[in-house]
Amino acid sequence: MIAVKPFPALRPPRDKAYLVATRSYLTYSETELNDKLNNNPYTFLHVINPREGWNLEHGPQKFGLVRDAFEKAWQAGTFRQDPAPQYYIYRQEKDGNEYVGVIAGVAVADYEAGKIKKHEKTLTRREELFTDYLETTRINAEPVLLTYEDDGELDKLFARYLGHRPEYEFTSTDMVLHQLWLVSDTAHQQVVEQAMARQEALYIADGHHRCASSALLAQRVDERPNPPASDAHRYFMALLIGEEQMKVYDYNRLLRNTTEKGTHQILRELSSHFLIEPRGTTPCKPEKIHEIGMFLEGNWYKLAPKMGTYDPSDPVDHLDAEILNRHVLAPIFDIHDLSSDERIDFMAGTEGLEGLEENVRAGKHSVAFALYPVPIEQIKKVSDAGLTMPPKSTFVEPKLRSGLTVYQILPA
Repeated sequence: MIAVKPFPALRPPRDKAYLVATRSYLTYSETELNDKLNNNPYTFLHVINPREGWNLEHGPQKFGLVRDAFEKAWQAGTFRQDPAPQYYIYRQEKDGNEYVGVIAGVAVADYEAGKIKKHEKTLTRREELFTDYLETTRINAEPVLLTYEDDGELDKLFARYLGHRPEYEFTSTDMVLHQLWLVSDTAHQQVVEQAMARQEALYIADGHHRCASSALLAQRVDERPNPPASDAHRYFMALLIGEEQMKVYDYNRLLRNTTEKGTHQILRELSSHFLIEPRGTTPCKPEKIHEIGMFLEGNWYKLAPKMGTYDPSDPVDHLDAEILNRHVLAPIFDIHDLSSDERIDFMAGTEGLEGLEENVRAGKHSVAFALYPVPIEQIKKVSDAGLTMPPKSTFVEPKLRSGLTVYQILPA
């Protein structure tokens, strides 16, 4: 049983939603950031990355500037608070894929009880830093992405709303359609709550650190001498989508070979654990698990791990990313820590094999590895076992925008 609740979002007026909503500022170059900040007075980038804080380290002073910028935008009318708690049905369409889900407040208690399950490790320092951010800014501005076992009654509710005019409807410059409906009818809200009550667990698709930090914030606030009367801090904002809709892409690897090993030696060492099939200049896209494509010195190779290389009964051990870490990256290229080693980079499968090949041909990296996407069933097995996957094992869509709905964690 999962506990969710509606909330009165702070959100932009209908005519400004397309101007406010933004991707993470980390996805923009400095030139792009300047262009948006100079030419769009409504973009949420003014809030999450105010110019005054560009040269500041992440910490109280920078986070205070974010809060000040949000309050300024709120007072200017860029955000208005809904008069009553709502759920928000969100639909996104990208590259022919449709994603429909509901934005809700999700109980921190369910995360603490292990009913909101994770598949990635979180870093304590990042958890604490983001907890400080939440405590200072007092808002969630981008939903965590959670997935659930599909529910027919919830699908019927979605279909009912999708047949009516949305509150928001716009296409962003990356050619993604965004739509939003308000669910204020109490009977419809009960459909959402009953559907989540039927769920035994939710699975984190994107936002592991935000979930952990929300739990830390709830503990921190409850330990205050005079905690707020509202229980808003015991919830966090999430978009809930059915697992059949969630799109999991491969997350591929790009390496800089700083060893003195040449192609022949690399292939010889690989042959200890892999069957190697040369493909020449024909790109090798993995078609199933336990197929890995490698681009090296202008040629593609298909690598298939030999029997005994992994334990098929272990949810993590037989992941291709783990096989690559254990039998290629560490022993051949001396790369042991994917989180900090500057010799390795990652490229989402949305960039295709062409992106990998172009990167290597341009001399930015020496070798590329293409992996097969991790099936959602495997993600759930890892989560259910209380295990974690190697870093950057999955690239999940939909990717959400900041600023469409803002959840107020603590009183203003």
